[in-house]
Amino acid sequence: MSEPTAKIIDGKVYAERVRNRVAEEVARLRADYNLQPGLAVVLVGDDPASQIYVRSKGEHSLAVGMHSVTHRLPADASQHELLRLVGELNADPAIHGILVQLPLPKHLDEQAVIAAISPDKDVDGLHVVNAGRLANGVPALTPCTPLGSMILLRETVGDLAGKRAVVVGRSVLVGRPMAQLLLQADCTVTIAHSRTQDLPAVCREADILVAAVGRPRMIRGDWIKPGAAVIDVGINRVPFDDPVKAAAGRTKVVGDVNFKEAAQVAGWITPAPGGVGLMTVAVLLQNTLTAAKRIAGIG
Repeated sequence: MSEPTAKIIDGKVYAERVRNRVAEEVARLRADYNLQPGLAVVLVGDDPASQIYVRSKGEHSLAVGMHSVTHRLPADASQHELLRLVGELNADPAIHGILVQLPLPKHLDEQAVIAAISPDKDVDGLHVVNAGRLANGVPALTPCTPLGSMILLRETVGDLAGKRAVVVGRSVLVGRPMAQLLLQADCTVTIAHSRTQDLPAVCREADILVAAVGRPRMIRGDWIKPGAAVIDVGINRVPFDDPVKAAAGRTKVVGDVNFKEAAQVAGWITPAPGGVGLMTVAVLLQNTLTAAKRIAGIG
């Protein structure tokens, strides 16, 4: 196989830039306004992946000078207990961002919990008020992964106006808000999904291809327009290709794009891991900062 042609979009570099900008602004708010942005993360149960994410969010928020608290509830916590905690955080003036780590245990109603979070503190951008603001093109707290993906595109591709964008996946967390952000950037946007007819042909039209479908290596190299920018949002755990490692039960993380094939064709591509995922936590910090400034009425 020939040398890859695609420029690799290193999420670590861009995430560090976002964190540095946030840290500078947090220092300014503390010095000029005596305001310390505060993030509260709520974890219900002991899912190992969620525990890692929550610890990472706490460490990163402290590192940029924010106030950070983590509330851990047992896996059998009731809906009432969780909603009461959300209500307390809504009322707490030291907290500007509230994030309830998803997925929640099956007996809890995720939609009701998201709806209970104050839209002004909804740093995950999942409340219907924020979704509506985003759809109307007015300032909103926007889901972290799409916002991080847009930062990567603007930093690498530059001006996106007039480009054809295809988003594969229609989730409320990634696909739909990603499409809205691309529309705001004056792209011509198609949302594709599992029911799309001739999905490879639709993908091949894209100058910008965003894969957020949750199927490992689904998007092949011959689905990609030569020179396109490929943003791979997928995080899928699969057995190792090496049969010995696979037999030992070892797994690795891959994206929704077949990276080796796609890197031969694309102009830019995010690796998975090492791409979009690193941006997500950095943008969570940026959203918390944005929320703190808006709540305080600071420009």
